[in-house]
Amino acid sequence: MAPESRHWINNEFVESDAKETITLHSPYDESVVGTVPVADEQVVDSAVAAARKAFETGPWPTFTAAQRAQCLLKFADLIQTKADEIAQIEAESIGQPVAFAKMIVGACVATYRYYAGWTDKVAGESYKEEDGTYRIVQYEPFGVCAGIAAWNATALYLGWKMAPALAAGNTFVFKSSEKAPFTPLIVAELYKEAGFPPGVVNFVSGGGSTGQLLSAHMDIDKISFTGSGITGRKVQDAAAKSNLKKVTLELGGKSPAVVFEDANIENAISQNSQMFLMNTSQVCAATSRVFVQKSIADKFIEALKGAFKGAEGAFQNPKEPTTMLGPLADKLQYDRVMSFIQSGKSESGAELLVGGDKIEGQKGFFVQPTIFLNPKEDAKIYREEIFGPVLNIKTFETEEEAIKLANDTAYGLASAVYTASVSRALRVASKIRAGTVGVNAVAFPSAITPFGGYKQSGYGRELGKAGIMAYLQEKTISINMAV
Repeated sequence: MAPESRHWINNEFVESDAKETITLHSPYDESVVGTVPVADEQVVDSAVAAARKAFETGPWPTFTAAQRAQCLLKFADLIQTKADEIAQIEAESIGQPVAFAKMIVGACVATYRYYAGWTDKVAGESYKEEDGTYRIVQYEPFGVCAGIAAWNATALYLGWKMAPALAAGNTFVFKSSEKAPFTPLIVAELYKEAGFPPGVVNFVSGGGSTGQLLSAHMDIDKISFTGSGITGRKVQDAAAKSNLKKVTLELGGKSPAVVFEDANIENAISQNSQMFLMNTSQVCAATSRVFVQKSIADKFIEALKGAFKGAEGAFQNPKEPTTMLGPLADKLQYDRVMSFIQSGKSESGAELLVGGDKIEGQKGFFVQPTIFLNPKEDAKIYREEIFGPVLNIKTFETEEEAIKLANDTAYGLASAVYTASVSRALRVASKIRAGTVGVNAVAFPSAITPFGGYKQSGYGRELGKAGIMAYLQEKTISINMAV
């Protein structure tokens, strides 16, 4: 049976006379997964109007904090029952292994439960009377918010973008990536079942044209985007040129991992192979630039090469529960990664240590885990985000040199430091210009702490207290006590 493809507006699936559709093919066997309509201006306007009505005149504004929390907790319970179905559709659509997809659903559940706890924790402020005036500050929802998600972890973004917005009392219009449009439609009815009133949650499908309509819409108050820097700039530009809506951008990275000579080598190898290759390295925070101290470089590099070669056997049918690594998301992504690899071979000045080709004997868009050693400083593989299983290695001698190498990038999303010295770890972490630093491990985003980037990795934060505050605006009320 074909997956649900209609837009979800005002707590019901709606048909649309779509002039354009998008057909999804499996990156494993190229079979047709399904077709979705592209939301045009009329559909987007309808979704935004439903969200506006729900925020202004529906029952949602009268919900107490406890009632909002109850809806969030109920939805968390319900989406957990859909984990298998979500995992299967993500495996079919983008080749994401079902085991990883279920982990993503678990993270979504955790995010909704976390923000359910925040609904009654946003306190106002008051200031002692001064010059006859008593001042208070209160925090209010923006109104209608929108989210545009990347394709690599759709269920995750349902949590990151929507849970804090709903906890704060906003309404929402969500657009998933055109590469992975089905998960929101699988869970859409669960919002209704969880008690969210009509218009509070709306889902539209489409590509860049639909994202542009949301970014430029005059009746959307806040938008959150996860994706490429090129598209993020378009979102920001459209937001500024329309109604100056607030914007949160998470734009990927080219993250460093710094391995010092006193590090636990086995752990550092595992983190920079198994953890780096997770989701076929289609992870915005993947540490794709590894800097290793020269005194241990030979040992580290040989072990990492062996780990990458050994990982080829883990690339299998993503729908199988034992599969650890799947194909790249589609042919466009496969061609992009292969073009970077070709650039690495021909013009980067780097030595190809392992990989560098498609995986033989496998149908689907599988690429060998690839390592390049000592690329030139201006090489594309060293400077640009690849979003695939391609790693760069350089060596360093001093801590100062390592910090300089780590910061020599336009991005600043994530990073990792491997060392046995706590003082060194804290010292280096404080000097790396990135939003997240992991010590002796990849730093997974957590619902309780903020996630976001420095520099061209975007601005604003999701998750943690910062995540809900991003969906609230301050209001100062001054009371003249003399009247």
